Amino acid sequence: MHLAPDTEETLEFAVALANTDPAASRGGSDEIGTVGQLAGFLSDWSYSGRIDHDPAELRDVLQTRDLLRRLWDLDVDDAVHAVNGMLAEAGALPHLARHDGSPWHLHATSPNAPLAQRIRVEVALAFVDVIRSGVTGRLRRCAADGCGGVLVDLSRNGSKRFCSVRCGNRMNMIAFRERASQE
Repeated sequence: MHLAPDTEETLEFAVALANTDPAASRGGSDEIGTVGQLAGFLSDWSYSGRIDHDPAELRDVLQTRDLLRRLWDLDVDDAVHAVNGMLAEAGALPHLARHDGSPWHLHATSPNAPLAQRIRVEVALAFVDVIRSGVTGRLRRCAADGCGGVLVDLSRNGSKRFCSVRCGNRMNMIAFRERASQE
């Protein structure tokens, strides 16, 4: 699968953000439940633009995370409706931008727009590319038992099933033990 580099990066960010949810996190707790945790998460992704580091911003990002997690469960038509809604709500005006050593890429909000709004719009733009490319099947829920994680399969053969190596190893161990018990 081939998508623009900024689309792939945004999808990977969206997956990482979605998987901070207690249903998908390693420890079963909210990985961005505090302003400090959100700041740490964002620093790992070199997120540009305005970041307020306050409880209101955290609340808005958590609501955005919930919205993004729901996108993975929508069929194409419903995803189009949701994506168009996110873009319209923000008054998104796509434009090319280059900053912080990045090549030209697409933005649709001001760098001074609230963080949660910028996240929603950037993910919506990435979903536009996924939908237009006909590869929505590459956006999946983790196949591991008991995991609520999401994933984007950017592999060539489209065979990724787990949100993390941890989930894959856990399921492989379960399968191994089942085979061993049958012998």
